[in-house]
Amino acid sequence: MNVTPALKAGMFQDAFFSRDGSEPVPLMVRAEGIWMFDEHGKPYIDGSSGPIASNIGHANERVARAMFQQAMTLDYAYPRVARHATNAALTERLCRLAGHPFERVGLASGGSEAMDLALKFLRQYAVAKGLPDKRILVSNLPSYHGASIGTLAISGDESLVPFLSGFAVSGAKVPAPMTYRGGLSPELIAEQSVAVLEEKFLSLGPENILAYVVEPVGGVATGCLVPPPVYFRRIRELCDKYGVFLVFDEILCGAGRTGKFLACQHLENCIPDVVVLAKGIAAGYSPLGAVLLPAEPVDELANLTGFNFSHTYGANPISCAAALAVLDEYESKDLMTNAAQVGKHLRQVLEGLKSTSPIVGDVRGIGLLYAVELVVDKESKAQFPYDFNVTEVARTEALKGGLIIYSRRTSRGKYGDWFIVAPPLTATEADCKEIGERLERALVGVRQKLESRI
Repeated sequence: MNVTPALKAGMFQDAFFSRDGSEPVPLMVRAEGIWMFDEHGKPYIDGSSGPIASNIGHANERVARAMFQQAMTLDYAYPRVARHATNAALTERLCRLAGHPFERVGLASGGSEAMDLALKFLRQYAVAKGLPDKRILVSNLPSYHGASIGTLAISGDESLVPFLSGFAVSGAKVPAPMTYRGGLSPELIAEQSVAVLEEKFLSLGPENILAYVVEPVGGVATGCLVPPPVYFRRIRELCDKYGVFLVFDEILCGAGRTGKFLACQHLENCIPDVVVLAKGIAAGYSPLGAVLLPAEPVDELANLTGFNFSHTYGANPISCAAALAVLDEYESKDLMTNAAQVGKHLRQVLEGLKSTSPIVGDVRGIGLLYAVELVVDKESKAQFPYDFNVTEVARTEALKGGLIIYSRRTSRGKYGDWFIVAPPLTATEADCKEIGERLERALVGVRQKLESRI
């Protein structure tokens, strides 16, 4: 593919992104499996599945053929005026994979739109049930729930305060159970977070609170935080006690990434009221998000007022066909089992880096979803100075060595600096070993950059 000088000068989407201290991103022209290739033919391991989306790898023939065949058969049908079989097949499959009590699926064009759809449904349901005061949304600090104005407002990122002030109604925030720096056991930190959550419910008035939104396994905002089981048992008890809907944001951690289809399937005592999915269900091949709900509230609202909001590309036939083919890949290649088994090897590789590198403070995650937290000093857990954006340095050093990792600072690095390692679910133990070797070289480069700065 030839790229003109005009294009190279700034006609790409990243022309909008910050240029402050960041390195140019490569121009990719081809991808296959876990590999991507730039315009010069240089290969890169996609060590983060893009933004943790390309779950089945790149250039999958089954998915490409399904999308082509669907486009040539029925390319578009708007749900308010027409039904199509691909929509029904996908929602049935998602319900089967999710299991009880999730018997209804609303489709959207991505994670932000799906989260927005979920919250609008709960709000309309509350109003239809005669509870119009239920409007407050509670979420964790830090957290991330999407890039629309509404979902940014419920995300826990203190750097967004000037942007949102007077522009959007921010949700109420409670501390996430950040276990690495807490100085206590994960269980005690979780209990502290739950205690603050109950105080927030009481201070705001349960009659005014619509939902508590939480990531069962964190993403970039918390560095793949995996709270202990007691946390989930307790938040389920609190939401039941005070009549608050519990929403699990599984946009990033769902769709097989943790070794089960839903992250909440790892839990024994916490079934959420709503699950929001995206990313991995269409694996980057087409924009798609989903909201999973029990049948009772959906059918009840349909009989009261109906859910009155929709989007042009909801249940798009080509996106549905892509997702069905992706799910076929999950099941035919047993990719969720692979995520669990190869994920254990990936943890061993990353723990090995932690034992040898003086700047790796913590490794956390589950399945094929891990974060590596970087520190100046392991004993004190001291963070890097703000003006040395260590995860950006790590990203660019990894890129030089042919490895793509993902990072984005939350709350100006207040809670720590980490990057994500989350290769496609097709990754092998050999792939993980190669990722580890490339990461090791990148971390040496980070240390050299730091030392040259001192």
